Amino acid sequence: MPLSTLDYPGELAAVLFCRGCPWRCPYCHNATLRESDGEADEAFADTLPWLESRQGLLDAVVFSGGEPTAQPGLPAAMTAVRDLGFKIGLHTAGMFPDALADALPYCDWVGCDIKAPAAAYGRITGVPGSAAQASASLQLLEQSHVAFEVRTTWHPALLTPTDMTALADELDRQEVPTWVIQPFQPKGCADENLSAAGPAVFPDELLETLRQTAPGLSITVR
Repeated sequence: MPLSTLDYPGELAAVLFCRGCPWRCPYCHNATLRESDGEADEAFADTLPWLESRQGLLDAVVFSGGEPTAQPGLPAAMTAVRDLGFKIGLHTAGMFPDALADALPYCDWVGCDIKAPAAAYGRITGVPGSAAQASASLQLLEQSHVAFEVRTTWHPALLTPTDMTALADELDRQEVPTWVIQPFQPKGCADENLSAAGPAVFPDELLETLRQTAPGLSITVR
């Protein structure tokens, strides 16, 4: 994506989408990137000349996906982009804590997708034990000096008000500073049943309940 004002808060950024993700969240809007191979892929090295042409025009480059930490070459790619003078952003679901630990020293900002409260994680990702992976990654972020925000995609058919209240409480107890709730958007989603109802609208009354549940947590809907 040549230009984004949303993927790295406060910065003009290009976004590089990396293939590969072992989780199967039904609302995924980049389902075509789940597999590690596919048509129209471009080698990272081939993007560098274009990024060089953006020096002075963009502030940052965001590695997104798919799941960027599934790529063993991520730290080297981040180093190459930083050498061009760009800030480094990362979008991750935290499924590979060890790989995240390797990438964090090169990051300036991270958007971490926390899918659900721990008890509902496997239901959303389709992978048993995925809550432990995400929790370990969140702990790494909290222990680092890297700016980050937690984001959760919400669809009323997947996360109930009880789920969201439980997640707000978990994040508040973990002293997460910022939680962004992203109502579901059907574009790019491969699940026809979820997409049929169109974009989700987060209820104002539920947002107020979450803010009362987690007074130490800054909650916004984006």
